[in-house]
Amino acid sequence: MQGTVDGFSYGLVTPLVAYLMACLGGALGLRCTTRSMLVAQSWRPGWLALGSAAIGSGIWTMHFIAMMGFTVRGTTIHYDKPMTFASLAVAIVMVGIGIFIVGYRGARGTALFTGGTITGLGIASMHYLGMASMRLDGKLEYDTLTVGISVAIAMAAATAALWAAGQVRGFLWSVGASLVMGLAVSGMHYTGMAGLSVHLHGTAEPTTGESPAALLAPMLIGPLAFLLLAGVVVMFDPLMVMGKPAVVPVEQRPGIPAHVHTAHNPQRLRLRPRRTVEHRSRTPQNR
Repeated sequence: MQGTVDGFSYGLVTPLVAYLMACLGGALGLRCTTRSMLVAQSWRPGWLALGSAAIGSGIWTMHFIAMMGFTVRGTTIHYDKPMTFASLAVAIVMVGIGIFIVGYRGARGTALFTGGTITGLGIASMHYLGMASMRLDGKLEYDTLTVGISVAIAMAAATAALWAAGQVRGFLWSVGASLVMGLAVSGMHYTGMAGLSVHLHGTAEPTTGESPAALLAPMLIGPLAFLLLAGVVVMFDPLMVMGKPAVVPVEQRPGIPAHVHTAHNPQRLRLRPRRTVEHRSRTPQNR
């Protein structure tokens, strides 16, 4: 029996809030990626790891907020908790691989394509793994073409967002990149859901797992608390707003002491010949 699927049972509330969460996670993660390009090598892994966790938490939270508005008439929906949180881990790890590639190789050429592709695949993997955690009296089926389009949207938009983050041109570029990242996650989600169909079994056996309401508390308390903490770190870092480094890191000029690049060296070079000439002119008079 074909089940009636409704992805907007709360109207536009869940899509809007889900999109804002995706933008928030994307904004924090991409700003951390930008910041990693402006610091010494020793600090770069920390910023990239923070950015990966922020984006992963944002897209995971976006997905399950959107799924709050998903219902199937004739059956109740539950979620398998271990698989649900496994989708969060997959999102953070795969997004992290893409961000680390761009953070160390630069947002251009092969590195950008590879990093954007892996990041987009991480978004898609999180979505479909989260869908696999659903427990209901029926079977989920997907249209292959629609699934392929959703994955392509995620990869293309993620690549564009990483490119914008790698330009290091200020706060407005990061805002634009976060909007693109939010579009990638939301567009991929609802495109994939458009190709979903549910065939109900029609049995009276109850499904097992956590209800959507039971998942709401850890979803909000955990990832949202982390996003809040990441936001505090971003706001208290002055270079996050400027978008450019105040000084050139010492690690970029190995073997050269910092005191060599002082503004007083040219003056000292001009004064030395004068002192030498004066010393020589006084020597014959003393004799």
